[in-house]
Amino acid sequence: MPDTLMTIREMCDAFGVTARTLRFYESRELLSPRRDGQVRLFTRRDRARLKLILRGKRFGFSLEEIRQLLDLYDIGDQQRTQMLRTYELAQKRLAAMERQRDELNEAIAELKEQLEWGERAIAAQSQSSAAE
Repeated sequence: MPDTLMTIREMCDAFGVTARTLRFYESRELLSPRRDGQVRLFTRRDRARLKLILRGKRFGFSLEEIRQLLDLYDIGDQQRTQMLRTYELAQKRLAAMERQRDELNEAIAELKEQLEWGERAIAAQSQSSAAE
């Protein structure tokens, strides 16, 4: 199947995306399927690009960042520039994700403290009501 063309339905099934998603990525020039009349036919290159798009989205890259990285593939330096730029963006994204995780951990700890306070307050009210 490496050189096989895939229809939009086959792409949807293979990658777990909707036809609307594929058309959106095409409109943003992230994918460029061949056309046979109204039928879109996706190449091996499109499949590789979609795999990278989905991975980039999972890691939190914007579509514009992904498009720019994909465009670097064709500059003719054996993808050196593309790999370097991807590495730089990935380092920044990882740092941002770690900051978000730390902030989330702090918020979780604070919420747990508030819940414990709430449990004590409810228990105290229950004891006070029972004593009356």
